[in-house]
Amino acid sequence: MRRAEKPLPLRHAVVLGLVQGPAELLPVSSSAHTALIPWLAGWPYARLEGDQRKSFEVALHSGGACALALAGRGELLNQLRSLDRRRASVLALALAPPAIAGYALRETIASRLGGPRSIAAGLLAGAVAMALADARPGRAGHGSRRCEDASPRDGLVLGLAQAIALIPGVSRNGATLTAARARGFGRQDAHALSWSIALPVILGAGALEGRRLHSRGARAHMPAMAAGAIAAFLSTLTSARLLGRRGRDRPLLPYSLYRCLLAAIALRRLRRAQ
Repeated sequence: MRRAEKPLPLRHAVVLGLVQGPAELLPVSSSAHTALIPWLAGWPYARLEGDQRKSFEVALHSGGACALALAGRGELLNQLRSLDRRRASVLALALAPPAIAGYALRETIASRLGGPRSIAAGLLAGAVAMALADARPGRAGHGSRRCEDASPRDGLVLGLAQAIALIPGVSRNGATLTAARARGFGRQDAHALSWSIALPVILGAGALEGRRLHSRGARAHMPAMAAGAIAAFLSTLTSARLLGRRGRDRPLLPYSLYRCLLAAIALRRLRRAQ
């Protein structure tokens, strides 16, 4: 397929940025929405070079992460004040797997796992895992663990979940919520753990990608990335203030059903295109 020579239109970048906010805050996979919306709408996004698409997606995540850091600055400051050796080890083990996997598998993921079929598979697999972990009856006391109970082993499990979530459609938020619920954390504490380990990964990836783009001099796509990042920042900040802590204790089944619906739409479109 011939790649698009023109940069992403600004209006498309803004729309994808506006979707980024709610899709990032909810366990529905923002990467799946960024890929499937242009594909379903017939936009030329899929014809961009893989590096250009990945850089734009990182710009969206970076804009969203800055908004989350601003909206949750109080919680972040409290976490920094209470950081001790055990919590530092939890954070380090949660960050290492996605950092290593992102560095080693970036090109493979971008070239082989970004299509509608693989995204639909990621949506479905993540939906099933998330629903089962959230509804798991398990042993007595399951779901009663608090953030303060997190151990280095929990950090490693959450880190592996973040590494798996590099696959488009899986959802970083969904994967870490699934891992935290499977480890026995209550819903609110699972959400808190998910976001406490997410911001360093998202901001770090954005900083590295920005440096990489600057070294390559990719100026032609900077306006679209800037527009997308600004739209993502505004939509994420608005969504964070509207949602706040509401919904953190709600069942994850509705999100699983939504993911299945989105996957079904993508698979139906693929069958009709054959």
